Amino acid sequence: MHTAARKWATSNRPQPMLEQPAMTHQMSPIVLAADHAGLGLKNLLKQKLAEQGYTVLDAGTETDARCDYADFAHQACWKIVAGEAQYGILVCGSGIGMSIAANRHSAIRCALLHDTTGARLARAHNDANMIALGARTTGEEVALDIVKTFLATSYEGGRHDARLAKINPAIISPGEGAVR
Repeated sequence: MHTAARKWATSNRPQPMLEQPAMTHQMSPIVLAADHAGLGLKNLLKQKLAEQGYTVLDAGTETDARCDYADFAHQACWKIVAGEAQYGILVCGSGIGMSIAANRHSAIRCALLHDTTGARLARAHNDANMIALGARTTGEEVALDIVKTFLATSYEGGRHDARLAKINPAIISPGEGAVR
């Protein structure tokens, strides 16, 4: 096997979240939020993160009673905007509604994730500060691996800085930012 391929293959093997964490973000506070469909997975993630020494802020919900995902997505986003947390994890049935609601906030870059490759690229290339997971579409072990990868990956900067600047300019006029 080629050296680069071997390095990639061994470095990208999923590692269980319970193994020695390789977290690079100095255990920054993390905010979690879920609707009724995501409550169980949110509680599991909350427990595992706390066991690893993270300060976890819970923006709700606390019951499995039917509720609206957007209310809890906004609560989590406001904690990041206020500087109370650096990263956020949102969980609803599919992750779609939470990610859409979160991305309405200009300071939030929320990635809907289904695997560790997406988690790594969301941080490394897009400087994502929030992720959304689907409790009905993502198994617990996969979700744990996604969170571990997301928190262990740093933003690369460089060529990605100019691209990020185009995502959220102060005012976007028709045709601006498009390749001409």
